[in-house]
Amino acid sequence: MRHGNKNNALGRKKAHRGALLSNMAISLIEHKRIETTLAKARALRRYVEPLITKSKDDTTHSRRVVFSELQNKEATASLFRDVAPKVADRPGGYTRIIKLGNRLGDAAEMALIELVDFNTVYTKEKASGTEVKKTRRSRRSSGAKAAGTTAAKAEEPKAEEPKSEEPEAGADEAKSE
Repeated sequence: MRHGNKNNALGRKKAHRGALLSNMAISLIEHKRIETTLAKARALRRYVEPLITKSKDDTTHSRRVVFSELQNKEATASLFRDVAPKVADRPGGYTRIIKLGNRLGDAAEMALIELVDFNTVYTKEKASGTEVKKTRRSRRSSGAKAAGTTAAKAEEPKAEEPKSEEPEAGADEAKSE
Protein backbone atom coordinates (compact mmCIF):
# COMPACT_ATOMS: atom_id res chain seq x y z
CA MET A 1 0.00 0.00 0.00
CA ARG A 2 1.21 3.49 -0.77
CA HIS A 3 -0.53 5.52 1.93
CA GLY A 4 0.85 9.03 2.13
CA ASN A 5 3.53 8.38 -0.51
CA LYS A 6 3.48 11.45 -2.73
CA ASN A 7 6.53 10.94 -4.92
CA ASN A 8 6.42 9.11 -8.24
CA ALA A 9 9.07 6.39 -8.14
CA LEU A 10 9.31 6.34 -11.96
CA GLY A 11 10.21 2.65 -11.78
CA ARG A 12 13.57 3.43 -10.18
CA LYS A 13 15.22 3.27 -6.78
CA LYS A 14 15.99 6.47 -4.87
CA ALA A 15 19.56 7.01 -6.05
CA HIS A 16 18.69 6.34 -9.69
CA ARG A 17 15.65 8.62 -9.51
CA GLY A 18 17.71 11.41 -7.93
CA ALA A 19 20.36 11.13 -10.65
CA LEU A 20 17.67 11.12 -13.36
CA LEU A 21 15.97 14.23 -12.02
CA SER A 22 19.28 16.02 -11.49
CA ASN A 23 20.37 15.31 -15.07
CA MET A 24 17.00 16.35 -16.48
CA ALA A 25 17.10 19.57 -14.45
CA ILE A 26 20.56 20.34 -15.84
CA SER A 27 19.29 19.77 -19.38
CA LEU A 28 16.24 21.94 -18.77
CA ILE A 29 18.35 24.80 -17.42
CA GLU A 30 20.82 24.47 -20.30
CA HIS A 31 18.36 24.09 -23.20
CA LYS A 32 15.33 25.88 -21.67
CA ARG A 33 13.03 23.08 -22.93
CA ILE A 34 13.18 19.30 -23.14
CA GLU A 35 10.95 16.56 -24.46
CA THR A 36 10.27 13.64 -22.13
CA THR A 37 7.44 11.48 -20.83
CA LEU A 38 4.58 13.14 -18.99
CA ALA A 39 5.34 11.37 -15.69
CA LYS A 40 8.99 12.45 -15.80
CA ALA A 41 7.99 16.01 -16.73
CA ARG A 42 5.66 16.23 -13.72
CA ALA A 43 8.34 14.83 -11.42
CA LEU A 44 10.88 17.24 -12.88
CA ARG A 45 8.57 20.20 -12.28
CA ARG A 46 8.37 19.32 -8.56
CA TYR A 47 12.16 18.97 -8.48
CA VAL A 48 13.26 22.07 -10.40
CA GLU A 49 10.81 24.75 -9.30
CA PRO A 50 12.15 24.95 -5.72
CA LEU A 51 15.67 25.24 -7.18
CA ILE A 52 14.58 28.18 -9.36
CA THR A 53 12.97 29.80 -6.33
CA LYS A 54 16.24 29.42 -4.42
CA SER A 55 18.13 30.97 -7.33
CA LYS A 56 16.15 34.20 -7.00
CA ASP A 57 18.11 34.91 -3.79
CA ASP A 58 21.71 35.12 -5.04
CA THR A 59 23.68 34.30 -1.91
CA THR A 60 26.53 31.91 -1.31
CA HIS A 61 24.27 29.67 0.73
CA SER A 62 21.59 29.40 -1.97
CA ARG A 63 24.26 28.71 -4.60
CA ARG A 64 25.65 25.90 -2.46
CA VAL A 65 22.19 24.43 -1.84
CA VAL A 66 21.40 24.44 -5.58
CA PHE A 67 24.83 23.01 -6.44
CA SER A 68 24.32 20.20 -3.94
CA GLU A 69 21.20 19.19 -5.88
CA LEU A 70 22.53 19.67 -9.44
CA GLN A 71 26.25 18.79 -9.02
CA ASN A 72 27.04 20.86 -12.12
CA LYS A 73 28.88 24.20 -11.99
CA GLU A 74 27.82 25.39 -15.44
CA ALA A 75 24.13 24.69 -14.84
CA THR A 76 24.24 26.37 -11.44
CA ALA A 77 25.96 29.43 -12.87
CA SER A 78 23.49 29.58 -15.77
CA LEU A 79 20.57 29.26 -13.36
CA PHE A 80 21.73 32.20 -11.26
CA ARG A 81 23.01 34.28 -14.19
CA ASP A 82 20.33 33.77 -16.91
CA VAL A 83 17.20 32.23 -15.43
CA ALA A 84 16.91 33.97 -12.06
CA PRO A 85 16.79 37.57 -13.38
CA LYS A 86 14.02 36.66 -15.83
CA VAL A 87 11.83 35.01 -13.19
CA ALA A 88 12.59 37.49 -10.41
CA ASP A 89 9.10 39.02 -10.43
CA ARG A 90 7.22 35.74 -11.02
CA PRO A 91 5.69 34.22 -7.85
CA GLY A 92 6.14 30.57 -8.87
CA GLY A 93 5.03 28.53 -11.86
CA TYR A 94 8.32 28.76 -13.72
CA THR A 95 7.73 25.75 -15.96
CA ARG A 96 5.08 24.82 -18.50
CA ILE A 97 4.19 21.27 -19.51
CA ILE A 98 2.68 20.78 -22.97
CA LYS A 99 1.31 17.35 -23.86
CA LEU A 100 2.55 16.08 -27.22
CA GLY A 101 0.69 12.81 -27.71
CA ASN A 102 1.83 9.22 -27.47
CA ARG A 103 5.27 7.86 -28.37
CA LEU A 104 5.30 5.58 -31.37
CA GLY A 105 7.14 2.59 -29.86
CA ASP A 106 5.41 2.08 -26.52
CA ALA A 107 2.53 4.60 -26.58
CA ALA A 108 3.94 6.47 -23.59
CA GLU A 109 2.45 9.93 -23.09
CA MET A 110 5.05 12.46 -24.22
CA ALA A 111 5.33 16.05 -23.03
CA LEU A 112 7.43 19.15 -23.58
CA ILE A 113 8.55 20.87 -20.39
CA GLU A 114 9.93 24.39 -20.79
CA LEU A 115 10.83 27.42 -18.76
CA VAL A 116 7.95 29.87 -19.14
CA ASP A 117 9.92 33.10 -19.56
CA PHE A 118 12.17 31.66 -22.26
CA ASN A 119 9.46 30.78 -24.79
CA THR A 120 9.87 33.22 -27.68
CA VAL A 121 6.51 32.38 -29.28
CA TYR A 122 4.42 33.51 -26.32
CA THR A 123 6.63 36.43 -25.32
CA LYS A 124 6.61 37.94 -28.84
CA GLU A 125 2.82 37.82 -28.95
CA LYS A 126 2.55 39.65 -25.64
CA ALA A 127 5.12 42.26 -26.63
CA SER A 128 3.53 43.03 -30.00
CA GLY A 129 0.04 43.06 -28.45
CA THR A 130 1.02 45.75 -25.96
CA GLU A 131 2.66 47.98 -28.57
CA VAL A 132 -0.05 47.99 -31.24
CA LYS A 133 -3.67 47.26 -30.49
CA LYS A 134 -5.47 45.68 -33.39
CA THR A 135 -9.15 46.52 -33.70
CA ARG A 136 -11.75 45.18 -36.04
CA ARG A 137 -12.48 47.37 -39.02
CA SER A 138 -15.70 47.61 -40.96
CA ARG A 139 -15.87 46.66 -44.63
CA ARG A 140 -15.91 50.29 -45.67
CA SER A 141 -12.54 51.09 -44.10
CA SER A 142 -10.96 47.94 -45.54
CA GLY A 143 -12.26 48.95 -48.96
CA ALA A 144 -10.53 52.30 -48.58
CA LYS A 145 -7.32 50.49 -47.66
CA ALA A 146 -7.69 48.25 -50.70
CA ALA A 147 -8.01 51.31 -52.92
CA GLY A 148 -4.86 52.74 -51.36
CA THR A 149 -2.97 49.50 -51.93
CA THR A 150 -3.99 49.35 -55.59
CA ALA A 151 -2.67 52.89 -56.03
CA ALA A 152 0.59 51.81 -54.43
CA LYS A 153 0.73 48.74 -56.70
CA ALA A 154 0.23 50.96 -59.75
CA GLU A 155 3.32 52.96 -58.76
CA GLU A 156 5.50 49.91 -58.15
CA PRO A 157 5.67 48.62 -61.76
CA LYS A 158 7.11 51.96 -62.88
CA ALA A 159 9.96 51.44 -60.47
CA GLU A 160 10.39 47.84 -61.59
CA GLU A 161 10.63 48.57 -65.33
CA PRO A 162 14.21 49.93 -65.23
CA LYS A 163 15.23 46.93 -63.14
CA SER A 164 13.93 44.55 -65.80
CA GLU A 165 15.90 46.38 -68.54
CA GLU A 166 19.26 45.92 -66.81
CA PRO A 167 19.25 42.10 -66.95
CA GLU A 168 18.29 42.26 -70.64
CA ALA A 169 21.28 44.47 -71.38
CA GLY A 170 23.51 42.00 -69.58
CA ALA A 171 22.00 39.17 -71.62
CA ASP A 172 22.70 41.10 -74.88
CA GLU A 173 26.32 41.56 -73.84
CA ALA A 174 26.57 37.85 -73.11
CA LYS A 175 25.18 37.05 -76.58
CA SER A 176 27.63 39.37 -78.32
CA GLU A 177 30.58 37.66 -76.69
